[in-house]
Amino acid sequence: MPDQTYKFGEYEADLRAAELRRNGMRLKLQMQPFQVLVAFLERPNEIVTREELRRRLWPEDTFVDFDHSLNTAVAKLREVLGDSASQPRYIETIAKRGYRFLVAPAKVRNESATETSLPTATAPTTPMAALPASAGPKDHLPRASRLTSRTLFILIQLLYLIFYVSALFNLNNLMQSAQTAWRSAGYAAFIVYLVTALAGVPIRLYLIAATSLDYHLLAQKYRVLSPALFVLDLIWALSPLLIADRMGTGLALAATAALLYLPFAQRTLMKMMERRLL
Repeated sequence: MPDQTYKFGEYEADLRAAELRRNGMRLKLQMQPFQVLVAFLERPNEIVTREELRRRLWPEDTFVDFDHSLNTAVAKLREVLGDSASQPRYIETIAKRGYRFLVAPAKVRNESATETSLPTATAPTTPMAALPASAGPKDHLPRASRLTSRTLFILIQLLYLIFYVSALFNLNNLMQSAQTAWRSAGYAAFIVYLVTALAGVPIRLYLIAATSLDYHLLAQKYRVLSPALFVLDLIWALSPLLIADRMGTGLALAATAALLYLPFAQRTLMKMMERRLL
């Protein structure tokens, strides 16, 4: 990667560090939006087609929802630059073709490139276009493999599925447990757990099947389901209280605390799967 910085307005893009700064302050920008920015900076006032960006960001054998991923990358870049698609200052959308960067940047060679030093053996620099999306400086996700992420995500869905089936297996026991745990609100709690269990079974089966089949739009579908899933998970995080009389109050509270973490664990695992896909 050239030891070079592009400056435009109050921004500067350091190619060597893969960083975007504003007035010297580093901005949070993931690698894919940064790669898109560099493609624009290299050809200011020219149309950069979507196909050119696809070839730059993803190899030919990569299977990805390209349109959605590129739209997301450009949207994030515009957000960081404070730009607008309707009133662009930097990035103009060219309908059905691509984008045009409206500002001609100044190229600045970093001072360190001109310093004289003793010859040393250096590792070859990886071209920027070949870097995966996960190589961004602000990526704090765990480095587990995608197979591990998918397996853990499926196991969590199986756990919830077991909860639902166990509750539906004997409705009389569910009613008695709800009345014991929630007393006067027992019947209402019974209805809530009954309805959410019935709704949860097909949702968990869908997530298990989509993850097992490596459905390429799963991350997008999961974002749509997330609000409802979050409420569903919070309701069932309290389910150990239904059997507190059998397992003990302390253990039931500990299980509830562990289940309260699962919605956030699922979201992290989904981001890890999406990162590896891109």
